[in-house]
Amino acid sequence: MSKNNFEAVPLNNLDEWEDDLLRRYPDPEAIATAKATDEYRNYEEPARDTVKEFYRLNHTYQTYAFVQEKEKEFLQFNKKEMTIWDAFDFLNQLVDDSDPDTDLDQLQHLLQTSEAIRRDGHPDWMVLVGLMHDMGKVLCLFGEPQWAVVGDTFPVGCAYSDKVVYSEYFSANPDFTDPVYQTKYGVYEPNCGLRKVHMSWGHDEYVYQMMKDHLPEEGLYMLRYHSFYAWHREGAYDHLLDDHDRNMLKWVKLFNPYDLYSKSPEPPDWKKLRPYYEELVAKYLPSTIKF
Repeated sequence: MSKNNFEAVPLNNLDEWEDDLLRRYPDPEAIATAKATDEYRNYEEPARDTVKEFYRLNHTYQTYAFVQEKEKEFLQFNKKEMTIWDAFDFLNQLVDDSDPDTDLDQLQHLLQTSEAIRRDGHPDWMVLVGLMHDMGKVLCLFGEPQWAVVGDTFPVGCAYSDKVVYSEYFSANPDFTDPVYQTKYGVYEPNCGLRKVHMSWGHDEYVYQMMKDHLPEEGLYMLRYHSFYAWHREGAYDHLLDDHDRNMLKWVKLFNPYDLYSKSPEPPDWKKLRPYYEELVAKYLPSTIKF
């Protein structure tokens, strides 16, 4: 909710804030400024025809074996070392084919998200989550196709949920006819916890692994699962969750409206905002990040 409705006061610790979560959930209508919230994530009539093709490719090629291969390839973080600002310069070259809501460059979207969080008085680590949540899209810098970088994420190695967007495209995935992967639990144990589940490969897991030593657990869940809409918006895959996941869900839900509804055609004033964000990044992150 906006400061007009609730005077947000930064808290001394997370325990205080957790007690106040229900009152602090943001009102999406107060964040969205460019169009009504029910117009966002319009996959029935997407603004660009790349969306359906993107998900066809994503659902066809994101197999259990593919995900394990990409985890092994990229989670060593031995590709490149650069400053956050150099990485943002690269991100500005990207337009997210899977996102029907915006044609702005990535830094502008990240700033819209982080500024909405800051405006509502949340702790600065959450502002940093807003700034960094799509940083994993630098995977494109290493030649990865967008269907292996962005879009809704989902568990691999078990039966697909029809709550995943464009779930009909899974019929072309080789895992779809593999009996090992198409039982309810697949390769997992009941209620094993999401940390033991391999998600479709993309920027969420990559940025989580990049940031896991620098942010609190609540922020890490926001990063790791912000694209897992089948879970945090549709309630699917409960059979894989443990109590820790269920406790963390409220934090992912808290972040999601800022990610989704803060998008607007109006670009932020980076020149004016840059000093604040340079100080914020220096507070939490090392001078260079390994990619």
